[in-house]
Amino acid sequence: MEFNSLTDTYKLNNGVEIPVMGFGTWQTPSGEVAEESVLAALNSGYRHIDTAAAYGNEESVGRAITKSGVNRHDLFVTTKLWNSDHGYQAAKKAIDTSLMKLGLDYLDLYLIHWPNPAAMRDNWAEMNAESWQAMEEAVKAGKIRAIGISNFRKKHIDELLKTAEIKPAVNQNYLNPSDMQEELVKYNDELGILNEAYSPLGTGGLLGNETVKEIGAHYGKSPAQVLIRWSLQHGFLPLPKSVHPEYIKANSDVFDFEISPEDMKRLDNLHGVAKTAQDPDKAEF
Repeated sequence: MEFNSLTDTYKLNNGVEIPVMGFGTWQTPSGEVAEESVLAALNSGYRHIDTAAAYGNEESVGRAITKSGVNRHDLFVTTKLWNSDHGYQAAKKAIDTSLMKLGLDYLDLYLIHWPNPAAMRDNWAEMNAESWQAMEEAVKAGKIRAIGISNFRKKHIDELLKTAEIKPAVNQNYLNPSDMQEELVKYNDELGILNEAYSPLGTGGLLGNETVKEIGAHYGKSPAQVLIRWSLQHGFLPLPKSVHPEYIKANSDVFDFEISPEDMKRLDNLHGVAKTAQDPDKAEF
């Protein structure tokens, strides 16, 4: 699949178009830092912003969107349901709270952030089904254009599909050369669920890797640019994050080169050199 710019899109399984690359805001502190970094991203041409209730920065993201003057219909905004808001009533309320904090009339994508919160280990499947029902109703009410999941493994997806009327459009996971989660990626592909890659730079852990640096030098690109390009060539949707305007801009400069199959293989073989994905069934939150 050939992409030429930040505004090229993947088509989700419900027909909604999503820009092929997003701007991540995980670990970006609320207030001026989040506001300025999102503004810098929008000014650099990003049209896809990814946040979450748990990040605590939805209001700052919303302020940046307003300040940018970019037409709302040209933007794609994602946020997520946090663990404490699972269940039908709580999820309904959480959706409205996120809309209010972001200052938006609708969300483009809303995800269940984690499948199995620590407080719900005994009834996680039931709680996901209830949350999903609230999300489906929000789609029908025009509050959300697409719904999806994050950090879900095969068993969590299978459980959700037992009761879901609307199939998840996206599964957002920790995906980079240090953990490609091949089986999960393949399963999402088979179901027509788009693989979104958070931490495409391995939460920074891959930037100093010698192989990544060497490949970058070969193409005249930074390690970050190589990792983002790798993600795109695998058919993932990367969500790089930075708070520095020059890196935010540089991270989007990935459409003028192609990594060779040999170099892609070298990157694919870096399993475990940074961290690997957290097991959602063992996470302590």
